[in-house]
Amino acid sequence: MDIDAEMRRKIIVSIVSVGAFFAVFLGIGATYGPDLGETGGLALVGAIALFILVMAAVGVILQD
Repeated sequence: MDIDAEMRRKIIVSIVSVGAFFAVFLGIGATYGPDLGETGGLALVGAIALFILVMAAVGVILQD
């Protein structure tokens, strides 16, 4: 199966976006520790909301 340049770009952008999401999750975990507490929980919810918005924006941008 041959992947053209446009599809390769979409795959790379998606992988980088998800990788950044995991990096944010790891950063929140490293900052707040295993017991997140109230502030860490809010940071996690904010990261999930930001991830949803970023992935929606990436989808709109990469749309053909």
